[in-house]
Amino acid sequence: MIIRKSRLEIERMRVAGQIVARVLKRLSEIVEPGITTLDLDHEAERMIVGAGAYPTFKGYNGYPRSICASINDEVVHGIPSKRKLREGDIVGIDCGATYMGYVGDAAVTLPIGSVSDAVKRLLDTTRQSLYRAIDKCQVGNRLGDVCYAVQSYVEPLGYSVVKNYCGHGVGRAMHEEPQVPNYGKPGTGPVLREGLVIAIEPMINLGHEDVKVLSDGWTVITMDGQPSAHFEHTVAVTRDGPQILTMLDNGAAAEEVA
Repeated sequence: MIIRKSRLEIERMRVAGQIVARVLKRLSEIVEPGITTLDLDHEAERMIVGAGAYPTFKGYNGYPRSICASINDEVVHGIPSKRKLREGDIVGIDCGATYMGYVGDAAVTLPIGSVSDAVKRLLDTTRQSLYRAIDKCQVGNRLGDVCYAVQSYVEPLGYSVVKNYCGHGVGRAMHEEPQVPNYGKPGTGPVLREGLVIAIEPMINLGHEDVKVLSDGWTVITMDGQPSAHFEHTVAVTRDGPQILTMLDNGAAAEEVA
């Protein structure tokens, strides 16, 4: 069942979203060659707890850390570790915070130092596909319009959409209805109503769409070893258009300060 949120609930989710946005901004400022993804996890947890919230991911279905940190060919759900980031890597950081019972969820993929032109284009394309999908979050549109916005942008440019994983409704739980794939048919699916809040999260591969899960039970990687990018925002559908709850108060996105 799709649960629409009241204005008060959306405002509480906005607070959670601001915490996530500040965490991602901070991590984007400190990532550099030599830092470990466990260092990033510790900083994220410190900030989330310090803001009076709880790291949503920690303990979720047994997940051991506060963020997901996915490097290069890791698509999503990479577990932070003592692995050091290296020049030319990319790292996807997915972060959730629960504040007063409501969840904010966002992700960004960051370059470590200088990366190849092909990887730069992958990051730019994935980011742009997210905002194209957000633009479709208008009252009266259909969910398929949002999903198709990602696919119709990235595939003609030669990239592939990960179809095994998708975005989702969000509220008191991190994963609510509806599911939000990054592919679909325009004009299909549920009608978008005021108060719907969804996490839109394109996961786009430089190579083929096929993925697999590693033996840790969490980390998803591309089958062909090619890089993957992941960007995400929590978005509320309102009568005034889409509101990005995980956008910084000054209107900047975390990925724009990287």
